[in-house]
Amino acid sequence: MKKTFSLLLVLSIAFNSMAQVDSSKAAAPSSSTTFTYYIDGYFRGALVDQGTTNKTSFTNSSNALQLGMASFKVDQVMGKFGATLDLGAGKRAEEFSYNDNGVATVFKQAYISYAPNSIIKFTAGKWATHIGYELLDAYSNRNYSMSYAFSYGPFFHTGIRADITLGAKSAMMIGVAQPTDYVSSPSPDKMFIAQFSTGTKDDKLKGFLNYQGGKDKSQFDLVLNGVVSSKVGINYDGTIANIAGSNWSSNSFYVNYDPTAKYGFTWRTEFFDDKKGAAGVGTSVNQNTFSANIHFAKLTIIPEIRFDNAKDKIFINTNNRLNPFTGNFIIAAVYKF
Repeated sequence: MKKTFSLLLVLSIAFNSMAQVDSSKAAAPSSSTTFTYYIDGYFRGALVDQGTTNKTSFTNSSNALQLGMASFKVDQVMGKFGATLDLGAGKRAEEFSYNDNGVATVFKQAYISYAPNSIIKFTAGKWATHIGYELLDAYSNRNYSMSYAFSYGPFFHTGIRADITLGAKSAMMIGVAQPTDYVSSPSPDKMFIAQFSTGTKDDKLKGFLNYQGGKDKSQFDLVLNGVVSSKVGINYDGTIANIAGSNWSSNSFYVNYDPTAKYGFTWRTEFFDDKKGAAGVGTSVNQNTFSANIHFAKLTIIPEIRFDNAKDKIFINTNNRLNPFTGNFIIAAVYKF
């Protein structure tokens, strides 16, 4: 009840602001249609003796060529209304919509929006989560493999939300959604979702404070994006989730170095803590991932080396013995049309 009241209060304030806006100054969104296509694939091999054990998303194969995802997305704006249809086929799409079956897994995102003016926009449907630094689509990440924070956090939400501009570089989002990663849920419970974002005038530092919460589950997340120079960027993602009284947490750091427009390098280090078993891993893990991004027009090649070191023995080798560490390399290709 308190969450519902808070949501209605903020929406009331937003509508008040709308009423005070001079309609002659509120420019309607232009009419346009944008298409985005891409396809990615990869080969994953072992640097140490290991089986197919993998504790994170999307790269669950060993010594084999795999299709990541073939994706098609269309965004259309018609006056104050907009719609997005985002389709994908492949293991990424299937694992992303893991609570769905059959053709339903193809729908990565599907939502409509209404922006009465430049201050507020309403969105209803299924959309990728606002929580975390990493994203589903391979071309949106510099590391090809995924972090523990991404893998055990929310993938998407289905519901309704309001995006509100607060002025300057600040904005907020509030909404109500189905339980995490469900389009149609067997539970009547709902999740409250929110985000506050801001940044400096020169955009060299941006911050996103994210939240989702419902019955027996909550998660707070902070993402910081920093520009050190034209060639160096540093990003941070810190998150803590509570599931039925038990917590898991992650602190991830990303250092990007781009000496030229053709070559870029990223080091990701993550400290993941699940000693209480809230995420199902049951221990703490430090993973380090080194990735290069080599650009050939619309094609990006991503060679990657990754090492995961756990406090306990959780990785299975080819002799079915448990190890506290694992290492692998990936050669991935991402083509964005």
